[in-house]
Amino acid sequence: MRRDFLQRIGRTAAAGVLGSLVALSAPAVLAQDNFKIMIGANPGGGYDQTGRGIGKAMQEAGVAGSVTYENKGGAGGTIGLAQFVNASKGDPNALIVTGAVMVGAVVQNKPPVTLDNATPIARLLAEYNVFVVPADSPLKSMKDVMEQLKKDPASVKWGGGSKGSVDHVSVAMIAREAGVDVAKVNYVPFKGGGEATAAILGGHVTVGTSGYAELEEFIKTGKMRALGVTAPSRLRGSAVPTLVEQGINVSIGNWRGVYGAPGITPQQRQKLIDNVAKGTKTKAWAEALAANNWSPALLTGDDFAKFVEEEHARLRALMVKVGML
Repeated sequence: MRRDFLQRIGRTAAAGVLGSLVALSAPAVLAQDNFKIMIGANPGGGYDQTGRGIGKAMQEAGVAGSVTYENKGGAGGTIGLAQFVNASKGDPNALIVTGAVMVGAVVQNKPPVTLDNATPIARLLAEYNVFVVPADSPLKSMKDVMEQLKKDPASVKWGGGSKGSVDHVSVAMIAREAGVDVAKVNYVPFKGGGEATAAILGGHVTVGTSGYAELEEFIKTGKMRALGVTAPSRLRGSAVPTLVEQGINVSIGNWRGVYGAPGITPQQRQKLIDNVAKGTKTKAWAEALAANNWSPALLTGDDFAKFVEEEHARLRALMVKVGML
């Protein structure tokens, strides 16, 4: 009897020890990571839509618990980039939205902090710009704009993204097509899509340009008239003609992606790449692409880093060609 009792105790103790060992060896259920996304532009524009879109998608994918966003506009996103690099060193859950705008700003302004100081993660999307005028503008087509530009370059006040952005480069390309000295172009840069939209609606600029999605609702409601898009062919579901269709040999695209903080380990970088990639496979991201007329363009890690390096060279050559550098 005593022996049976001791055997039972032994078995119970062994089971308890075994249970403890199993518990220790089992993977712990960790709380989801909390992410911080820096958006180097004021609210309302493409950078803002991209940052909040990928943040929501990562939450839907279950790889992000909460996401906080910070908008820091100015100098094509390089002010936000400098703050991000200095404040986020070694943070494996920090991201900053980047894109052709930021690359152009780096090439033109040569800031002390560049994308070389951060960690390439992924390119997310591609999009094209649209040129618009207020609904009551006498300009009915890009041909009208070109004629006015040739007569008096300063009389055409262009509104768009920061200096060196795709918006700015596309205007310089149009001026070159018109035979106008780029130095005479009257270009007004804005820190975010919301500011640019207000300027266009208020008639403070003659012609405005931004990503098609940012201005689509104003085009559809008749508050703005779309004159042309920078795409090589018409956008899906849109009747807006391309610049090329109108005899203006200008076609240029935009892209956006995300970088991570400096000083993260290769393992942390790979986890960040995987988490962002999982976000792009969600319904939330598919809806963001469709709603904004964005084209999916996922490119990750070292391939993305090489792409950005080539973009620096391409934009530098283009700026030299049109007289911006």
